[in-house]
Amino acid sequence: MNTVRQLDRVVIRFAGDSGDGMQLTGDRFTAETAKLGNDLSTLPNYPAEIRAPAGTLPGVSSFQIHFADTDILTPGDQPEVLIAMNPAALKANLRDLKSGGTIVVNTDEFTKRNLTKVGYEANPLEDGSLDDYQVHPVALAGLTIAALAEYEVSKKDAERSKNMFALGLVSWMYSRPTEATEEFLRGKFKAKPAIAEANIAALKAGWNYGETAEAFAVRFEVPPAKLNAGTYRNVTGNTALAWGITAAGVASGLPVFLGAYPITPASDILHELSKHKRFGVTTVQAEDEIAAVGAALGASWGGALGVTTSSGPGIALKSETISLAVSLELPLLVVDVQRAGPSTGLPTKTEQADLVMAMFGRHGEAPIAVLAPQSPSDCFDIMLEAARIGLAYRTPVMVLSDGYIANGAEPWRLPDLADLPDISVAFATEPNGVDAKGEPAFLPYLRDPETLARPWAVPGTPGLQHRIGGIEKADKTGDISYDPANHDHMVRTRAAKIAGIDVPDLEVDDQGDADVLVLGWGSTWGPIGAAVRGLRDKGVPIARAHLRYLNPMPGNTAEVLARYDKVVVPEMNLGQLALLLRGNFPGVNVVGYNQVRGLPFTSNELQDALEEVIKNG
Repeated sequence: MNTVRQLDRVVIRFAGDSGDGMQLTGDRFTAETAKLGNDLSTLPNYPAEIRAPAGTLPGVSSFQIHFADTDILTPGDQPEVLIAMNPAALKANLRDLKSGGTIVVNTDEFTKRNLTKVGYEANPLEDGSLDDYQVHPVALAGLTIAALAEYEVSKKDAERSKNMFALGLVSWMYSRPTEATEEFLRGKFKAKPAIAEANIAALKAGWNYGETAEAFAVRFEVPPAKLNAGTYRNVTGNTALAWGITAAGVASGLPVFLGAYPITPASDILHELSKHKRFGVTTVQAEDEIAAVGAALGASWGGALGVTTSSGPGIALKSETISLAVSLELPLLVVDVQRAGPSTGLPTKTEQADLVMAMFGRHGEAPIAVLAPQSPSDCFDIMLEAARIGLAYRTPVMVLSDGYIANGAEPWRLPDLADLPDISVAFATEPNGVDAKGEPAFLPYLRDPETLARPWAVPGTPGLQHRIGGIEKADKTGDISYDPANHDHMVRTRAAKIAGIDVPDLEVDDQGDADVLVLGWGSTWGPIGAAVRGLRDKGVPIARAHLRYLNPMPGNTAEVLARYDKVVVPEMNLGQLALLLRGNFPGVNVVGYNQVRGLPFTSNELQDALEEVIKNG
């Protein structure tokens, strides 16, 4: 009889070749875990090469999930369980596995050829190098093929189902249900019912193997987390961004137009938005990045909520049209899902190195609003806020997500539709001034005294014709102007409009005795939060704050920073926010902590770095 042991948290990593279905396996395990009510955080890790040679280190794909009976902030620093589908997966991930951790390894792939391919001189399953771990050798491919012998599928298709056998086994080990996965498989392979039933049989065979194999004498349970009351679902950052854009269309009463060109890791936003035509969403996969942003700006000109999405290389190509949007003073939502650069860089890896580009990466003085979500679920709220700002202030707004947030998942509490903000827009319908002859006239650059926004007139509105284009506009009339004084006035007015955007104050988590503040932005929120918890558990005083609004920054930012002897800024770049802080707040002692490895920070490394700063005074 199996023993059931209760745990408060577990970190599991599925790893294999890029063709082994590790992302699907991880996604399904995550969905079942969310259904059980655990808090969770995930870290998918994709190969940077589209078709890396099978069985090689560059071709390893992994999916890590951290789930617990309490609130958690990161996908975990180290996996405690590693599912290794081949020697490459074992070698690439073993250094991360916690000492004494569990390894479930697919012995069928540990052939001499595969071992040599990744540099193993001897079989690690036999040479004692894994003695510090609990190793469970399982012939996943062979067992799967045997389990499917009676099904009308080829041996190759049967062998491909080994990831479902592994999922069934791990689901048994950690008391996860499988019914929803069975329904998912029937839907995914609706056109190939034999394949669907074979995968389901492999899933059940894996579960039964755990139930009957003597090696697995213990199974584990992680109770549900005590989350705030409400309806939850699992959500990735890209999905939450897409839903936030859709909700912004509903809340504003405007049709949504997305112009996009596929690019990793932003493409899923396009894919998701294409499903929501019934909410007035139109999606266009343009022929290139420039066409995509041009179409989005044209949609804004026509009275829609124009949106364009991309990653760093695409944002660089869009910069001229974003500058045009600044000149035209029209709302335009720009989503940059950052990835490691420069150039193609590491297209499937994460980074935070586009902040300076977002702030200044346009010709001339062309300021825009810049926001950054702090977690996958926050992406929904940040898109609504970006739409509010863009519509109210008639400006482009750039949202800086990144690969870590985009592909990571966590529970999201569904909002009440009645709580969605009213961000509706009043279009100009009547003349708002007089011309030189004293006749009623439309002044397209006559500004709202509070927001400095110009009126938005939909093309075709009788009597409200006006000139557009990239050449400088005359104040109020919008006529072409080469006057130096007018240009100076318009540049300063556009800058003042951005500087005057109403954003909430910066909130500080300080227990009252800290001399050091750790200040983050974007996806560093989770690792910083976990590191601060760890330090406080040790009795070390430290304060934390997080910037979701980067341009303009909250009005109390200077006052907050001035309270502390040191402000530590962890970033996945070489110090871009630190540079902005030093320039804007020269009296603040800013200490940067920087990594550009294509991976998020771990909480342990941040905890050690912050403790060192505090120790050194």
